[in-house]
Amino acid sequence: MSGINRRRFLQTSSAIAGGSLLLGGTRASGKIAGSNDRVRIAVAGVHGRGRSHIAGWLEQDNVEIAYLIDPDKDVLALRMKELEAQTKGKFNTKGISDIRTALEDKNLDAISIATPNHWHSLMTIWGAQAGKHVYVEKPMSHDVTEGRIVVAAQKKYGVVIQHGTQRRSDARIAGLTEAIHAGKFGKLKISYGYCCKPRGGIGDQAPTQAPANLDWNLWRGPAKLEQFHSNLVHYNWHWFWKTGNGDLNNQGTHQLDVARWAIDTDQTHPVRAMALGGRFQWDDQGETPNTMFGIAQYPNGQYVFFNVRNVNYKGYERQVENEYYFEDGGRIVRDHYYAKGSDEGEKISVEPGDVTPGGNWGSFIAACRAGDPNMANGNVDDAHYGCVLGHLINDSYRLGKKVPFNAKAGRFGDNADAHEHFMKLHEVMSQGVGVPQEGNEYVVGPWLTFDPNSEQFNGDHAQEANVLLKDANRSGFEVPTLADV
Repeated sequence: MSGINRRRFLQTSSAIAGGSLLLGGTRASGKIAGSNDRVRIAVAGVHGRGRSHIAGWLEQDNVEIAYLIDPDKDVLALRMKELEAQTKGKFNTKGISDIRTALEDKNLDAISIATPNHWHSLMTIWGAQAGKHVYVEKPMSHDVTEGRIVVAAQKKYGVVIQHGTQRRSDARIAGLTEAIHAGKFGKLKISYGYCCKPRGGIGDQAPTQAPANLDWNLWRGPAKLEQFHSNLVHYNWHWFWKTGNGDLNNQGTHQLDVARWAIDTDQTHPVRAMALGGRFQWDDQGETPNTMFGIAQYPNGQYVFFNVRNVNYKGYERQVENEYYFEDGGRIVRDHYYAKGSDEGEKISVEPGDVTPGGNWGSFIAACRAGDPNMANGNVDDAHYGCVLGHLINDSYRLGKKVPFNAKAGRFGDNADAHEHFMKLHEVMSQGVGVPQEGNEYVVGPWLTFDPNSEQFNGDHAQEANVLLKDANRSGFEVPTLADV
């Protein structure tokens, strides 16, 4: 595997707009050989979720954390100190701010990405082009187009890419999904996901200079952000469109992925999607909704429904889970199957499904050692399909119009199921949360139609919707085109 010439890297990455390659690419060499199959890995982004990555890799036999990477030198120093204490005299890790330094290391086998969402795809593509296997946190992509390019990069360079959707490593969920596919409960009609966990507002932070400990240029990377404010670093970036995807494609990515997993196996992307919701009560500078009901329909007529509820209130019911509704009226709710018309649920018992053993961390290492992308629990294709599902729902919301906050806000045509589930959400918001009708509004997005093959919107609203397929990138951090990957 050839190393990366850093000078050439910097020259070409700044010339991407002209069609240059980001990296001098090398196809992954396959099985990891030598040093008793030791895997050397770099962890990028070590403030929050990155700590779990570090812990996960430390639990694996013969895995060496070669680099910790973070643009915040204070966070990096703290993690380096913690890791040195944890490795008990076997500390051999370098702390760096720029992942491109690690990618130049010809002896590095893999990268592990736990950065903000806007960095996920570009780092994954860079890793693939450098011949490194990639474990990337959810969501794999920040928008539809860059996810498509990640898929192309994996196919071209042959690396293992595993998505940080840990439920893909759960043999019980896999077994239930396989039973649904096999028709054990009848024909699936609606696969439903919930991301209902209490959160609070983030206030309003004025623009300031970035703190001296933060490399602001590297932190924002591909995101076209001009001004720093402290609500971006280190967590609340989730609630701004240029850096995050809201809770739908944050925590909700897990439940979206499980929901899509149950859809018939010959389905890829939805053919239409819509959303409605809002950001209620908090009166802060966040942009993404704290309340949402989303719908997506697949070519075969099956639906995914999704519910986001983050506004806290007395008696809040936390729901981070999945439900399944069948054409004959049966349903699966909280591990129980209910026949049509019955309130007596039967505890579900299914055989374990087909997953690569070892949990999400161990399965990735096993796939890297085997040089087999098909061993990934949550491979690049499944990651892309699940992420696009969320992006389409979000895109509808972002194109939405404000309407009065009342039960008439939903525009579902003759879809009685959608109306029923929206009304459940509306009851929670109006009566549970106590959002008054006067002075409040829902944002109702249009029905967007989508071509699963071209991955483009068509029909009504296509022109404005297609603008959202790809975020603009900053100079020097451009995601390559399909032709240039």
